[in-house]
Amino acid sequence: MTARRPRPGLFRARELDHYPDARQRMRILSMAVLAVLIASYEGQIAPVVPLLLDDLDMSLTTYGGVSALALVAGAIASMVGGRLTDTVGRVRLIVPLLMLTALCCFLMTTVHSAGQLLAVRAVLSVVDGMAMAGTAPLVRDFSPRMGRAQAFGFWTWGPVGASFLAAAVASLTLPLFDDSWRSQFVIMGAVSLVLSVVIAFNIADLSPELRARIVRTERETLGRADHTERPRARDLFAHRAIWAHVIGIASWLVLYVTLVVYGQTMLAESFRLDAATASKIMAAFWTLNILTLVVSGRLSDRLQLRKPFCVAGTAGSVLLTAYLAGLVGRGDVSHAHIAITGALLGGVMGCAYGPWMANYSENAEDVDPRLQGTAWGVFTFLTKAMGVLVLLAVPRVVEAGGWRTWLVVCVCCMAVFVPASLLFRGPWRRARAAPASSPQDAPAAAPASD
Repeated sequence: MTARRPRPGLFRARELDHYPDARQRMRILSMAVLAVLIASYEGQIAPVVPLLLDDLDMSLTTYGGVSALALVAGAIASMVGGRLTDTVGRVRLIVPLLMLTALCCFLMTTVHSAGQLLAVRAVLSVVDGMAMAGTAPLVRDFSPRMGRAQAFGFWTWGPVGASFLAAAVASLTLPLFDDSWRSQFVIMGAVSLVLSVVIAFNIADLSPELRARIVRTERETLGRADHTERPRARDLFAHRAIWAHVIGIASWLVLYVTLVVYGQTMLAESFRLDAATASKIMAAFWTLNILTLVVSGRLSDRLQLRKPFCVAGTAGSVLLTAYLAGLVGRGDVSHAHIAITGALLGGVMGCAYGPWMANYSENAEDVDPRLQGTAWGVFTFLTKAMGVLVLLAVPRVVEAGGWRTWLVVCVCCMAVFVPASLLFRGPWRRARAAPASSPQDAPAAAPASD
């Protein structure tokens, strides 16, 4: 049976009574990716930081402290949002929050001091953290395990695409507005508000009844929890696989967050590059990262293997980061050499990330399918927590030992992921004879029948 077509409406939560077909799932997943793009785009401030610091007469240290405090608020909110998305639904949370973050962008234009910046960024971080926590479980709801790694690969396009979008818009429009950093937030708010309306009319959620039927189906095939009781967040952490995921990805994210926050600065200072050249090299990194996210996700889904991709990609990241650290300070390194190294690093990191997200989703699902939002709230919390750590630690470590020292720290942190992956649940090798139909895909088949 096909899903009921949701009635259009801006604030009405559209709920499906029957599991959608492939075409409808693709549309909803596309809206989820677009929601991630908007939420990530609204948090992009890096392109205008130099202008903002000069206008507000603020030091980089003060800015780092303000950003760290705002991220702490967002990290806490992501945990709350993850729990709420399991209880009130994904779309009921995502749509109004996206519109609220767009309004927060307009509020940024009223900032004239460090205190006002902290207040507005904290509100934006809280709303953004809650919205982001709802998008990953929405991807899970509409992506059977057979295609989940590729779906999460597309989900990751949101944060990566936001970095491209913010840089491109700033480079094209800042000269038109006399380099006013406030102009970027007007543009950001307008674009986000329009796209939020598009999402509101095209996104949908599973009805509580359908979700309950899916949970019963998953209980028969996957569930290990006692479904006679209400789902509890602490149930996730009663399993060592979840702890391994949390520790492993927290360590992995140190390098990722460093490149997001300080990528151009690190390249410019380490190899004496101008800002434009540093941005081009980072563009090469993100370009190959985007491609391998989808390619590795597709291969992971086809083989139904997650852990080999995670470990191979992470091992390659460790080696290339160590190689990059060895290049720092050398005066004979060409721009092409740095760009190729950076692109390869982005590629291998992309190979690991999509399959890991699928594996984490599946391992959390095996504990209790009702706790997907909670699990992804934990992940969003970790992302923001590592952002706080990087914002506070990088200036001090770099001042004391240089960028090579920090890259060595990143190598050591990323290496922790490899032994942690040994505790992830899932096969290392492809089964010799795949069954005709997998019970793990039952929720995607015909969950409407009891």
